[in-house]
Amino acid sequence: MMQHHFPGDIVKSDGLGKVSILIVEDEINMATLLQKGLEDQNYSVTVAHNGTDGLALARKGNFDAIVLDVILPGLDGRTLTMMLRADKNETPIIMLTARDTMENIVDGLDAGAEDYLTKPFSFVELLARLRSLVRRGAKSQSDILQVADLVLDTKRFIATRAGVQIPLTKKEYFLLESLMQNPGHVVLRSEIIRRVWGSADSIEDSSLDVYIKMLRSKIESGTSEKLIYTVRGFGYKLIQAK
Repeated sequence: MMQHHFPGDIVKSDGLGKVSILIVEDEINMATLLQKGLEDQNYSVTVAHNGTDGLALARKGNFDAIVLDVILPGLDGRTLTMMLRADKNETPIIMLTARDTMENIVDGLDAGAEDYLTKPFSFVELLARLRSLVRRGAKSQSDILQVADLVLDTKRFIATRAGVQIPLTKKEYFLLESLMQNPGHVVLRSEIIRRVWGSADSIEDSSLDVYIKMLRSKIESGTSEKLIYTVRGFGYKLIQAK
């Protein structure tokens, strides 16, 4: 499971030191592997092995994200999440679950988690999900995302380039938002599909390429500056050419 290196995955908070992650996982081997893998990627990691300790740490710590197992001794992940949300604690949470039914996944998201991963999972995908959660949390106070002269108003759902509004379909909008929330970094194909379509079962794999092509034609029309780049075999990234 543990693949420690992926282009662009070493994550640091902008001038504020290391990104701080809380892992709440009762399987000792799993927790140790996750801690080592994240620390190798320059994260600061705190670990709890039961829900009660996890809740106490989450309440007193200042974490950028929480990696939370669903089934825990003392206090299960769903209840822990609900208690944090009741405290107005909005730290982004990604749930780890061995149960892959839609009912269980929806149950976790309804409790207040932002994301989920079904065991077994790729460490590379966990990194991508965490990176996305941390950036979304950091930018949650702003309604405006911008790369070069491309601007996305996430409150009014409006995209403009050089001041000219770009007509986007709903899926094109969420596809662009996924890329703009992670400027300069690869967004995995699986992550884009999950955020825009819900699951890989909802579309054919080639459909993402078709939507990327349509999005490119809209945001790069009439300009020589390319913004969306393909990282073959992994996904896409949005970056301003230097």
